[in-house]
Amino acid sequence: MQSSKRDPSARSESTEDHLERIQELVDRHGYARVSDLAEELELSRSAVSNMVRRLATRGFVNYQRYRGFTLTESGRSVAAHIKDRHRTLSQFLEQLGIEEATIAEEVEDIEHHLRPQTLKALRSLVEYWNGDPKALAAFQKYYRRTAKS
Repeated sequence: MQSSKRDPSARSESTEDHLERIQELVDRHGYARVSDLAEELELSRSAVSNMVRRLATRGFVNYQRYRGFTLTESGRSVAAHIKDRHRTLSQFLEQLGIEEATIAEEVEDIEHHLRPQTLKALRSLVEYWNGDPKALAAFQKYYRRTAKS
């Protein structure tokens, strides 16, 4: 029988998107502000402000009202995981020969829906192909040949 309790470590797409963008802003400016985050995410300031307060309550954000904010150690850890997942998926799709504009859209569509074991397998394949360019070239040749049919 499945438990109806939610996994406390589970994060929504919205949570992950906010943490990812906060880290990007902090990397650029040393801090993030609600107005900048709202612009990045194309959301209202009030929606972002509410989410930032929730993220602070969950221990992901150092937040003081009307000031810039940063990620806690826990928030930085989650953001680093998200960035690594994004990079792995982007590299994988690039290796498959997918166009750059399509890669960006695909990664945004699928990155929140992968299970850890799937991401681990994709990361291993990316690393394998990075370490063996002949194997990558052989796959790409095969793909181009079969994609035409």
